[in-house]
Amino acid sequence: MNSNVKNVKKVLLSDNWYTLNKVVFDYKMSNGDWVEQEREAYDRGNGATVLLYNKMKQTVVLISQFRMPTYLNGNESGMLIEACAGLLDGDDPETCVLKEAEEESGFRVSRVKKVFEAYMSPGAVTEVIHFYIAEYHEKDKVGSGGGLAEEQEDITVLEVKFDKAMSMISKGEIKDAKTIMLLQHLKLHGIMNS
Repeated sequence: MNSNVKNVKKVLLSDNWYTLNKVVFDYKMSNGDWVEQEREAYDRGNGATVLLYNKMKQTVVLISQFRMPTYLNGNESGMLIEACAGLLDGDDPETCVLKEAEEESGFRVSRVKKVFEAYMSPGAVTEVIHFYIAEYHEKDKVGSGGGLAEEQEDITVLEVKFDKAMSMISKGEIKDAKTIMLLQHLKLHGIMNS
């Protein structure tokens, strides 16, 4: 436990979708002074994401889906291009990404590689995302993808040339942080090099 934090009190603000708490606590500053601080913390559980890539074809599989928060923040269509991802919902991260890859993209991959984990918005959200990559082949296509109807998912599957996906970042066509991080990982580690 951090000895610079004490008297933590949580006040539930909402549990309509996930949990939003107001947290009041005392924090010891670097100069030794104790100050009371207030923050809001949104807890939706942890998640996992996977970027599917095909080295021979030089492609990646991405998805496009409507994201209301992006719409509210000026994305006129609300559509976001992303790597497959989902909340753990009681699964371990590897099981989660294998399931999400198949549900969202239609590809059933058998092996994934964990590359790192990260907090995506630590100023307000408790979520840690586990990041994976997985090589896919045509034989792995077992369905059309598109997500689950019972989760009201309406996903379009995109198979994109890796170089084009990288240029889509600089053009502002890919703005999802987890997707950018995974594409950069492939580039930085030379994974798509022939």
